[in-house]
Amino acid sequence: MTEERKSPIDRRTALKVIAAAAAAPAVIASCQQGETDTAASPPATMNPLAAGTPSDPDLLAPVVPWERSLTPDELDTLAALCDLIIPADDRSPAASKLGAHEFIDEWVSAPYDGMKKDKVLVRGGIVWLDGESNRRFGARFRELAADQMTEICDDICYGPDAEPEFQAASRFFDKIRDLTATAFYTTKEGMEDVGYVGNVPLSQWDPPPPEALRHVGLS
Repeated sequence: MTEERKSPIDRRTALKVIAAAAAAPAVIASCQQGETDTAASPPATMNPLAAGTPSDPDLLAPVVPWERSLTPDELDTLAALCDLIIPADDRSPAASKLGAHEFIDEWVSAPYDGMKKDKVLVRGGIVWLDGESNRRFGARFRELAADQMTEICDDICYGPDAEPEFQAASRFFDKIRDLTATAFYTTKEGMEDVGYVGNVPLSQWDPPPPEALRHVGLS
């Protein structure tokens, strides 16, 4: 798409960078908002101190205390868009296979002001996407061929280059891209795609090379 032509890195690498930036505020916001909410009763655990409380939730067995609000029809269109943003390859499945569209549904269904605004943006964007698909190709977005989907998204994937009539749709695409990357790269498969090892014992740990230490002023 347009962004790919402007950058020497490939799309999947760029999305990994977006995911790192997008995941942090999402997690922080969820934690801050969760501090003021009453969560459902946590599941039984062998260690009562690890069960979680309203202000310190159990992130290993999370409970979402609100109902999701997007319709199955909206989710089908979202799934197609998520898979265009992060398609399957030889390293990992497509975004929808890991529930990216369902994560977006959970996000926009949250009873917080920011997420309520996101729901208006997402729902309006889905309507626009299907309308634009029908205008150009006589079919709904999820029914289009990949190159037809790409043609539409090329017009909205980079706000600074988008025509005035595509600015609102560009904001919608930007939100979906960020949420899709956040959803994908916080799954086991997404972390493996990034190469994130996590908190596991290593047989050997090599310190940063001298040139890296010099670059950050630590040599």
